[in-house]
Amino acid sequence: MAPLPISSIRVGKIDDVQELIKSKPNKVPERFIREANERGVLVSHKTHLHHHIPVVDLSKLSKPHTDDDFLFEILKLSQACEDWGFFQVINHGIEVGVVEDIEKVAKEFFEMPLEEKKKYPMEPGTVQGYGQAFIFSEDQKLDWCNMFALGVHPPSIRNPKLWPSKPARFSENLEGYSKEIRKLCKRLLKYIAISLDLKEERFEEMFGEAVQAVRMNYYPPCSRPDLVMGLSPHSDGSALTVLQQSKNSCVGLQILKDNTWVPVLPLPNALVINIGDTVEVLTNGKYKSVEHRAVTNRERERLTIVTFYAPNYEVKIEPMGELVDDETNPCKYRSYNHGDYSYHYVSNKLQGKKSLDFAKILN
Repeated sequence: MAPLPISSIRVGKIDDVQELIKSKPNKVPERFIREANERGVLVSHKTHLHHHIPVVDLSKLSKPHTDDDFLFEILKLSQACEDWGFFQVINHGIEVGVVEDIEKVAKEFFEMPLEEKKKYPMEPGTVQGYGQAFIFSEDQKLDWCNMFALGVHPPSIRNPKLWPSKPARFSENLEGYSKEIRKLCKRLLKYIAISLDLKEERFEEMFGEAVQAVRMNYYPPCSRPDLVMGLSPHSDGSALTVLQQSKNSCVGLQILKDNTWVPVLPLPNALVINIGDTVEVLTNGKYKSVEHRAVTNRERERLTIVTFYAPNYEVKIEPMGELVDDETNPCKYRSYNHGDYSYHYVSNKLQGKKSLDFAKILN
């Protein structure tokens, strides 16, 4: 989420979906309607498929590295990263109160009058503020979603004008929550390094002062969920992404697995983790970022809080030498500056994994 200068991009009229359902609850404007080939097959979350999403118990990874529970859980983590690119973590150590507090203020923010939320606009070509991101033309289709995104760490990526004064305790709760998620990401990267037979601190040493951003997504009910997309298919440009879904939300996240959109049913008190493009490059494709999307529901809303954790913008990214072999596993990605990739990522609309073409070595 590298900051971008405001440009003269023309994006046309972008309707606020919360306002749409107030004024025209049964009407879906043309600009939100997707072609059938874009929507794909909607798989019911009642199928058995969601039970296959790997679950990693972090309490077992806190045990001595020779412990059987630790070894079994590290193997599960490795398989999750390699085969799915997604997993859920339980026993992650973040207090329930911290999670509930951030959900509360996020919900209160989206419930404020539009005039209040408009004080923090997401200008075209930027990815911080309230509105819709990744819109670059007047005829581009829109997602059935309202977003509020903020750069959190380091302080240099923040835009103080976009941090809201209402609801009360918003900034305080976001600060506390973000610190806990930051610690979690550092732990996860240590375990991922171990799963790759690398030194524990390999990622942290490489990342420098890591970049952290948060995006809150609100998906109102939609009278025709079969026609719209909550969030367009994409992979994340981060190293790791942490997804928290508010209690009582409908199932909305789907991941592309074996050419099928598989719904992810979050477990109680669990967080959903996914591998970003950066880790795919660093592991030379062993651990892959995975396309995912969000769908809407006819009757129920959905609120998510998503944290993106990535290397400092000045860091050079390339496949780690330990995971490259000229004969058996040649280098698949070129070397690049992470800030350049971040700029590239946020300067294009969401289109599956197309952004990663930026880094691929084409034979």
